[in-house]
Amino acid sequence: MPYPHPYADGCPPEAHEPVLPRQTGTATLVAPPPAVLADLPTATLVDVPAAPRAGAGHRAGRRRRARYAERPDSPVRRLLPQALVVAFLAGGTTAFVAEDKAVELTVDGTPRTLHTFADDVTELLAEEGVEVGAHDVVVPGPGTGLGDGEEIEVRYGRPLRLTLDGERHEVWTTERTVEGALRQLGVRAEGAYLSAARSRRIGREGLALDVRTERSVTVMADGRARTVRTNAATVREAVEEAGITLRGQDTTSVPPDSFPRDGQTVTVLRITGGREVREEPVPFVVRRVADPTQFKGTEVVEQTGQPGLRRVTYSLRTVNGVRLKPRRVRAEVVRAPRAQVVKVGTRPLPASGHGADGLDWQGLAACESGGRPDAVDPSGTYGGLYQFDTRTWHSLGGSGRPQDAPAAEQTYRAKKLYTRRGASPWPHCGARLHG
Repeated sequence: MPYPHPYADGCPPEAHEPVLPRQTGTATLVAPPPAVLADLPTATLVDVPAAPRAGAGHRAGRRRRARYAERPDSPVRRLLPQALVVAFLAGGTTAFVAEDKAVELTVDGTPRTLHTFADDVTELLAEEGVEVGAHDVVVPGPGTGLGDGEEIEVRYGRPLRLTLDGERHEVWTTERTVEGALRQLGVRAEGAYLSAARSRRIGREGLALDVRTERSVTVMADGRARTVRTNAATVREAVEEAGITLRGQDTTSVPPDSFPRDGQTVTVLRITGGREVREEPVPFVVRRVADPTQFKGTEVVEQTGQPGLRRVTYSLRTVNGVRLKPRRVRAEVVRAPRAQVVKVGTRPLPASGHGADGLDWQGLAACESGGRPDAVDPSGTYGGLYQFDTRTWHSLGGSGRPQDAPAAEQTYRAKKLYTRRGASPWPHCGARLHG
């Protein structure tokens, strides 16, 4: 007797599910990850009681099950295309995830974690809109390839107007604080004066910074030497730090407002003194005017010159006990000088002494000596009617002293002198010869 079939209609319950259309086309099989496989539906397997192994009934059951599996609406055939689609999608997701990279981008000290498909640093900065200038620093450098977990840092440059020990420099720094900038620039600021706090932040616009390092300065004053360590801005400040006071006109051997250098020696100059006013003569000038009525060689003073007067103020100084040469600081003319006018004869001289006979020799003698043949001037240099000096008297052929010679001889030799030199030997009285 054959065994009864386990299903009433000869088909398992799955045979009554709706039939899905066949999946057409091709797909590349990529092993899905376990997480994807875990989401797939699990088929419920129903155990079928085993038929007796005897006879044709057992073989007939196996043939029915084989034909059932080959049917187009079989659950196995329906599940296979779905498994292929899920595997294809899982493979694409795996490739998508493989191209994505998680990187950390720090811009001017602010870090961010990003996911990017950029191949290198340049592409990443372009994606994020980060512009880099000539003074900015990017680590690693532009063009460097990116990998997952990469760290990229952008440090912006900042202009620093640095005055270091009195010398000005225009420099750039990528540090964001004063202390960091000094360290980056290699400035040793231990004990130095800083115009801004070390912790002060430097903005993108930059900063003006004055740095005065500690220097050794020796001050010589009042016979003593004092050496100080200072970061003073001027020599005057360094002198004060040495305990020395500048009073009155006191100054230093270098300008007090100059910058003190390391190892410099400064001498304090103790200055005393005042001012003195002196009156000094102003010399007059001599103007010579041609006179055709006078013989050549004759000079007649028409106007006597008179010196002027000038008031001069001098500065008197004594430096460290040594008096200096007075220095003129002011001058004013109190009385202007009067020029002396001299007429110079241009008339040709006569050929002999006889041409002088018609001149007024008596008038000349009266002017020169009061008409006295033995007259001698107070200095004892000139003598006689016409006040000859001894040398001139001898050149005219005279002997002895002129005041000892007769009046006629004196007049003769005076006429001889006139023929040689005109009236020039008698600058004040020569005009008397012509009346």
